[in-house]
Amino acid sequence: MKNKKTLVVFSGAGMSAESGIKTFRDTNGLWEEYKIEDVATPQAFAKNPALVLDFYNQRRKQVIAAKPNKGHLILAELEDYFDVKIVTQNIDDLHERAGSSNVLHLHGEIMKSRSSLSPNKIFDIDGSEIRLGEKAPDGSQLRPHIVWFGEEVPQMQNAIQIAQQAEILLIIGTSLNVYPAASLIQFVDFDCQVYLIDPNANEMKLPTNIRIINQTAVNGLETVRKELLKSI
Repeated sequence: MKNKKTLVVFSGAGMSAESGIKTFRDTNGLWEEYKIEDVATPQAFAKNPALVLDFYNQRRKQVIAAKPNKGHLILAELEDYFDVKIVTQNIDDLHERAGSSNVLHLHGEIMKSRSSLSPNKIFDIDGSEIRLGEKAPDGSQLRPHIVWFGEEVPQMQNAIQIAQQAEILLIIGTSLNVYPAASLIQFVDFDCQVYLIDPNANEMKLPTNIRIINQTAVNGLETVRKELLKSI
């Protein structure tokens, strides 16, 4: 199709929940099992790298075992009709495995490691674990390629530029409580068509111009797909 509209997707943990990947903030979520300060900060890694590595090794194994859900597949399918650009808070690779070709990870990627000294030295993980004592070429301990609390979000400016291109913005499975990521909605044009899919959407304080779909990612995307394809 010529002149495809730019469809920007901003996805959060709810996008992957139906693939069995545990979210952090829900009841029985990961933060009820672990303290943020123990596993998700630079200070935690400096204090107890073995614990932090084990935490993310377990998350990685969970991701490897998971499969893209129907929602992921719908987004990949929409590339036939729209110029789809995905900005995700998720660290899993389910968007890519479903077939989406343009994915930016704001908070890092669980399937990659990086140097503890040089954030730009990033490596694919050979297997499912990063081991204590496993070094980057610069001699530093390898760490997960994850943006921890208290660290800058290096992809934020790129994400803003993507948001500014949106003719349609589709927000899926995010509480819009995590900053600076949640501020992306402020950078879309006034006339951008905005959808928000989340089973708790009715509890959020949202601008009146947003089309709210109070459903899970899969069900909500089935609804939105029908609306979007009718508009072509």
